[in-house]
Amino acid sequence: MSGFQDLDFARLPPESMLQRASDFLDELNRRRSVRHFSSEAVDREVLRRCVAAASTAPSGAHKQPWTFVLVTDSALKEQIRDAAEEEERAFYGGRAPESWLSDLEHLGTDAQKPFLADAPALIVVFAQKNDGEGGKHYYVNESVGIACGMLLAALHHAGLATLTHTPSPMKFLGEILERPANERAFLLIPVGYPIDGCQVPVLERKPLSEVLIER
Repeated sequence: MSGFQDLDFARLPPESMLQRASDFLDELNRRRSVRHFSSEAVDREVLRRCVAAASTAPSGAHKQPWTFVLVTDSALKEQIRDAAEEEERAFYGGRAPESWLSDLEHLGTDAQKPFLADAPALIVVFAQKNDGEGGKHYYVNESVGIACGMLLAALHHAGLATLTHTPSPMKFLGEILERPANERAFLLIPVGYPIDGCQVPVLERKPLSEVLIER
């Protein structure tokens, strides 16, 4: 498909824009990383539509260099957990520098990752280094990173809890999920509902004055 078409854009009154921006900020301020998931199933169509929303992200030359693998099979989730924990034991057991472990200490994390099996769904995001047929992709990390951010926002907006998990290295994900050589695992996202009484670390986000420079 080529050519151009009229932009579908609705301009809003300034007061509506501010209200929508404020409401969205309030909603995202409630988003937290969750490590304790209920096993309650999630409507697959909700997940599919959230992935569809993520795949509307902009990408270099509109190559859309991403693949989302939705995993709900219990045996596959256990296999992913076992492989991830093997890498995490190496990480916590000597691979990670002391400064990194010190920065993680207040989060209470360790090599045990039960959420990978407990969460009803895992979404594994793969970045396509090329199209697999000799065609190039551009700004792959940037494009896939934007799509992941949109996915997290969409899942939160739909009423689901998530966690961003990046065991290192993540090559095992491509092997377990039988992905082609042109794809590499980018992010592993457990998705579901938090357990009753779920607690999260007390965190303070940087204020706008520290992250925004206006010139």
